[in-house]
Amino acid sequence: MTSTILYEGNLRTVCTHLKSGTTIETDAPVDNQGKGEKFSPSDLVATALGSCMLTIMGIKARDMEVDLDGLKIQVEKVMASEPRRIGGINLTFYFPAGLKLEQKQKTVLERAAHTCPVIESIHPDIKVKTVFNW
Repeated sequence: MTSTILYEGNLRTVCTHLKSGTTIETDAPVDNQGKGEKFSPSDLVATALGSCMLTIMGIKARDMEVDLDGLKIQVEKVMASEPRRIGGINLTFYFPAGLKLEQKQKTVLERAAHTCPVIESIHPDIKVKTVFNW
């Protein structure tokens, strides 16, 4: 088992990772009757994509002896309607200013990002856009 989820009422959940005991709370977003004080479940889907991409890139970077510390992604979730769903996820990567890579290394890292398990699990109707700012 991976986790447990407790519904606390008022459209809030507490998700507990069983191995570590860490928790994440979620709220429904304001535009869907919630408080919007925490990540919404759909925010977590978009954020999980970015986190997964960074993890797979980190594995490849470590293999190439490249330090990606400080790499940041801005994540934008775009909602669609009828039915209400995630319609798109925009990810903008910002690499550390001092990072010097050859084009081949950049290509390897970009390809790694686009093959992470989460992106492979996202429905093809969700438009994923990535921008790599080297």
